Amino acid sequence: METPGNLFCVAAPSGTGKSSLVQALLQLDSKLAVSVSHTTRSPRGQEVNGREYWFIDEAAFREKIEHGDFIEWAQVHGNLYGTSRRAIEERLAQGEDVVLEIDWQGALQIKQLFAHAVLIFILPPSWEELSQRLNRRGEDPADVIATRMANARTEVAQARHFDFVIINSLFESALFDLKAVVHSQRLKYAAQLRNRSQVFAALGLV
Repeated sequence: METPGNLFCVAAPSGTGKSSLVQALLQLDSKLAVSVSHTTRSPRGQEVNGREYWFIDEAAFREKIEHGDFIEWAQVHGNLYGTSRRAIEERLAQGEDVVLEIDWQGALQIKQLFAHAVLIFILPPSWEELSQRLNRRGEDPADVIATRMANARTEVAQARHFDFVIINSLFESALFDLKAVVHSQRLKYAAQLRNRSQVFAALGLV
């Protein structure tokens, strides 16, 4: 599906800093919109319904699957996550750039539907640092953290399927790299052709 807007999918193991990086990017880039996913997990900390996620129960989630409301969905850490088809397609068709915070399974599904989607994987600098970050969050009991660390091994192995990889050892540097990826994508010939087709036509390039 070709659209004027660019689609960015950011994936990472839990605790890597994905959400913080995306939120910081949104504050710096007014042309970028975030699509809020649905999930069956409970809110954590200061999360607000409709801001970080749309929090719904499993029955409602399954109903949305049956109706084809999700452009992708997956089960992660025992909970269900899905991305609204309508919200994504409408924004991209209007020429908006959209960023998704998503797991690796969903990112690869998105790539099959949107060939021009840009997949970005955030890596921790080490397993030790990832463990420390999960513990410092203070949001999960020890058994949940152990599960997240075990799942992270599988998740990190998927980075090879992504277009860009950013190592979040220093937040400011990782944010700079994320901004660079977004800006570079906007300047690619194909992206400019999709988004600025009138200019290309006026110059006789199409």
